[in-house]
Amino acid sequence: MKQRISPGLVVPLAFFAGAIPSIRAQSPGSYALRDARIVTVSGPVIQHGTVVIRDGLISAAGDNITPPADAWIIDCKGLTIYPGLIDALSNWGLTNTPSAAILTAGGRGAVASTPVVVVPAPPARGPEDRPSTASWIKAADQIFPADRNIETARNGGFTSAVTFPGNNIFAGQGSVINLAGDRAGQMVIADSVGQMVTLRTNGFGGGYPGSVMGSIAYIRQIYLDAEHYKLAKSIYEKHPQGLARPAYDRTLEGVLASPRVLLPAIRAVEIERMVAFAKELKVPVVLYGGHEAWRETDLLKESGIPVLISLKYPERPRDADPELDEPLRVLELRDKAPSAAGALAKGGVRFAFYSDGISA
Repeated sequence: MKQRISPGLVVPLAFFAGAIPSIRAQSPGSYALRDARIVTVSGPVIQHGTVVIRDGLISAAGDNITPPADAWIIDCKGLTIYPGLIDALSNWGLTNTPSAAILTAGGRGAVASTPVVVVPAPPARGPEDRPSTASWIKAADQIFPADRNIETARNGGFTSAVTFPGNNIFAGQGSVINLAGDRAGQMVIADSVGQMVTLRTNGFGGGYPGSVMGSIAYIRQIYLDAEHYKLAKSIYEKHPQGLARPAYDRTLEGVLASPRVLLPAIRAVEIERMVAFAKELKVPVVLYGGHEAWRETDLLKESGIPVLISLKYPERPRDADPELDEPLRVLELRDKAPSAAGALAKGGVRFAFYSDGISA
């Protein structure tokens, strides 16, 4: 069924590129989006230009482009084509899949032949029980193309996202996905780009870890275990004679398979803590949150650690007592959080934005 696009509609260019695989079987492999207003990344706006897409990739763009002879010409008069937005940290595409939050503590090297569902488990007594850990989970294996969040995000101009499992200390491995496609396999661009880590606690009486300090200690222990596990495997592979094969540990395998780790840091004190913590972990680190990053631009610049800034800026609760006196620090955070990106740009710190659950 053909659909008519109304004049004046703003169309993300990456939407066209992402939609191509689904229609490639019934149409040419080359497309020319002609007579469109093109908003480029760094150059001037092209008022009447052409974009050529071949095999899903942009091959040419400009105001003096001759479409290839085999191209399918699409008249885009009255439309604006612009680079699609990318959400750097989301859970889009995972809403209707089993959450990693339902996984129970696995212990050292635990392996399940089928997905683990909600099973009552005794409170964790220490790091050896591996509480709230699902490092081996990949978002790419849980993509649900019919997730309504995907359509909502596309309508808001987003064409790609880095999506992560959630709700655990070691939440799992994030994947880069296109927000177009009928099957998960069509959507996945990179299956593992980093390990999502939170500072979740089990609270008083809920088992280990019961505090933020305990969570940090647990994360530290996992990375120490991973380093030892990697060394033991290396030694065995070089000299297996007379040595016991190291037991397979899916938790540590998931940690080692992650090229970087994402650590939470909203306030300045948390940024300082995580920058120091990053030196211990000996893996590339990305901080997420960043509302007080404007206080720590020098530290972040020196460390070279990039920051993901949440667009869910702090707000006064709608049902708050109007007579309530709020601390100056709270008021300052609320006032200056939106300026964090500008401060990082001025300070030469790499950063990106993520939606953090706000509606498009």
